[in-house]
Amino acid sequence: MATIRQHREPRERLRQLRQLQPSKVFSGLRDFVDAVAAGSPARLALIVFALVILVFTGLLSLPASSSTGQVTPLHDALFTAVSAVCVTGLTVVSTATHWSGFGQVLILIAIQVGGLGILTMASLLALAVNRRLGVRGKLIAQEGMNTGRLGEVGSLLRIVVSTTVAIELILAVILAPRFMILGESAGQAIWHAVFYSVSAFNNAGFTPHSDGLVPYDEDLWILIPLMVGVFLGSLGFPVIMVLLQSKLHLRQWNLHTKLTLLVTGILLVGGSILWGAFEWFNTRTIGDMNVADRILHSVFASVMTRSGGFSLVNMSDLDSSTLLITDMLMFAGGGSASTAGGIKVTTLAVIFLAIVAEARGDSDVRAFGRTIAYSAMRVAISVVILGATMVAVSTVALLAITEETLQPVLFEVISAFATCGLSIGLSEVLPPEGKYLLSALMFAGRVGTITLAAALAIRQRSTLYHYPEERPIIG
Repeated sequence: MATIRQHREPRERLRQLRQLQPSKVFSGLRDFVDAVAAGSPARLALIVFALVILVFTGLLSLPASSSTGQVTPLHDALFTAVSAVCVTGLTVVSTATHWSGFGQVLILIAIQVGGLGILTMASLLALAVNRRLGVRGKLIAQEGMNTGRLGEVGSLLRIVVSTTVAIELILAVILAPRFMILGESAGQAIWHAVFYSVSAFNNAGFTPHSDGLVPYDEDLWILIPLMVGVFLGSLGFPVIMVLLQSKLHLRQWNLHTKLTLLVTGILLVGGSILWGAFEWFNTRTIGDMNVADRILHSVFASVMTRSGGFSLVNMSDLDSSTLLITDMLMFAGGGSASTAGGIKVTTLAVIFLAIVAEARGDSDVRAFGRTIAYSAMRVAISVVILGATMVAVSTVALLAITEETLQPVLFEVISAFATCGLSIGLSEVLPPEGKYLLSALMFAGRVGTITLAAALAIRQRSTLYHYPEERPIIG
């Protein structure tokens, strides 16, 4: 009997170990996520974004993802995965011809996941499983959606889901019949409509047609829905939440909503006027068109240069002045907590208001009857400086790698950092190291300069003392 028990005990222990191992792994993983989320939600965002990109890189590298059935090189698969998850739209291979149907579906899923935000998706999954969000879950969602107050997280999550589904569905319903009228089959038209609607609202700029939107450069039934989708996506979910809750009553708008809409309107109108003025007589772009089409192209370009990424003309045919204007609009970007990139319009507004206050000699920076916090100005300055530094360093590095001239390199770098997706054609001909550089820049631009810096910080510093103040000479 003792011998039988000795043989049974190791087997029972082994069975118990096998039963406990998965639970220990999951509990360990859960404890790790909780620890990172509690210590630094920004670091969690960085880790999760990187892991999701690696997953899509592996999937896009599969032979089934390419139309030829061959393995896509790592640098091309990684670049496409980063561009899709970071909703950029830069491509090194043709989306329509290189990727199979399976590959295009993967790109579409990556765009949707990246547009909503990885942590937002994680919060939605937790909400679906547990039917509630704890404080830890709200902190994670708050980091993912960049909302200011913890109490708004639940409402904002509902707004994110409902508006995303509603807007993309409406866009697809409008676009599908038009594609069928233009000669596509029902299945093709529905697929292209869904692809464009998701790509537009998420400001991704990917196109399922080999020649892009060029065949539809005068078709209002396609161009206007795309412009509306990109514009709404660039406002940001917090702004959409305020607009829906206030029912468009101006007095109920908060400061963030007012600044976002004001600066967005200024950039949209000003960009349209400047782009149209510089390209009005350029026969390579819109110079040979009638007045109505020139205006349409100017407005379309102004909407897309701030993150949309769709284009109706060849970027290399633009005038040098227009390219510079495009660089500035791309760097400005769209609204905070939106699918757009750039330094964000509220950052631009805070910097401008601070300059105006300093010129007037005001001690406070004010806007719409509110005083802007000093900490917000510090963040705005940090975003601009870090963004400009990333662009400058990456431009120098890419110049050394490619030996190209400054203008195309600077354009491609700003487009990658601002997750815009407009291209002069440089990305396609870059060597692998150049593609890796732009991939890292797209990742940094989407995650955000402040989030990236906070995630990489070793520890949070809180000083309990202050040195004596002294004012250095400025200017």
